[in-house]
Amino acid sequence: MLSEKSTATVRATLPAVGAAIGDITELFYTKLFEAHPELLRDLFNRGNQAAGLQKQALAGSIAAFAAHLMERPDTRPDVMLHRIAHKHASLGVTRAQYPVVRTHLFAAIAEVLGEAVTPEVAEAWDEVYWLMANALVAIEERLYEGARVAAGDVWREWTVTDRTEETADCATFRLAPADGAPAPDFAPGQYVSVQVTLADGARQIRQYSLSSAPGSPVRAITVKRVHGPAAAGPDGEVSGHLHAHVRPGDRLRVSVPYGDLVLRDTTAPLLLASAGIGCTPMLSMLEHLADTGHDGPVTVVHADRSPADHALAADHRALAGKLAGPEALFWYEEAPEPGDRAGRVDLTDVHVAPGTRVYLCGPLPFMRAVREQLLAKGVAAADLHYEVFGPDLWLAAG
Repeated sequence: MLSEKSTATVRATLPAVGAAIGDITELFYTKLFEAHPELLRDLFNRGNQAAGLQKQALAGSIAAFAAHLMERPDTRPDVMLHRIAHKHASLGVTRAQYPVVRTHLFAAIAEVLGEAVTPEVAEAWDEVYWLMANALVAIEERLYEGARVAAGDVWREWTVTDRTEETADCATFRLAPADGAPAPDFAPGQYVSVQVTLADGARQIRQYSLSSAPGSPVRAITVKRVHGPAAAGPDGEVSGHLHAHVRPGDRLRVSVPYGDLVLRDTTAPLLLASAGIGCTPMLSMLEHLADTGHDGPVTVVHADRSPADHALAADHRALAGKLAGPEALFWYEEAPEPGDRAGRVDLTDVHVAPGTRVYLCGPLPFMRAVREQLLAKGVAAADLHYEVFGPDLWLAAG
């Protein structure tokens, strides 16, 4: 809980800080990487930095946390905190890194806001920062303990046992621990971080959902290669490396599984909605449901550019078909096959049972559109769960 004194100060200065938060985070990252270039090289996603996405996500999370303290001072935004903590744990972030962030963040605040940052203002926002930072550290340390690893020690060598070309742009890599030890447990819907060493010596990290079920003897990730203007630059660095260079027999550094989009055991109706490569966590969920004999109603929704672009399409359809009485609906913007639907997802004529629990994964515009349609159909906001590949801009966009 924020102190009474700091609450008054933060409430008075939140509009000014909120209006300048984009400039503050821009300057923060500049200062951070000037002082610690190894963080940009080996920890932060250079593609997201170049595109400004990480800056938007940081700005959104800070503003959302401070606003929550003002509106509901006796609670914490645990959904947001857990999402960030899972991502941090998958990267091996530790307690020692938070003072480094604080130093450069507050230097940026002071420079952007100038004389408005009085000692009282600095003290109040310092309290906000450490409330958020200490909450994250506590969650992250519990995650490390739950995975039976020391804080930050999340990496193991894995061997690529097989590679399958799913589409022109997607490949599935099947992995096994290089030391022959048992693979760590995970929940359907979770992801791993993969670290590769690039030509310039940078060790870049990206997260990929596990597309196999927890009971599978191997772990599988399906990687979509990033194309377009960023393909030759940071946005496509890791996916491009995996597609161009990684073959069976090669080794990868892979983290312990993390992620808060987890399929919970339930008898409630389920709706699993995905678009593009967002189908990967849904396949893990579907395989788990089939393996455990789930007999509740399940609706499968997927959107893609075309059937040829739908990675793991055969598996997606087959796993849906293994469930008792599922409804599987596939939308394609181009060349839909008989029985499929044309255009973008439209749930107007899709029955959504009361109490349905929804899992979403895909591009943010897709998830926003589907979420709005489901809310209009009476689905409770608390029953809508989502995963964003990359920085979570949902908060940053308001």
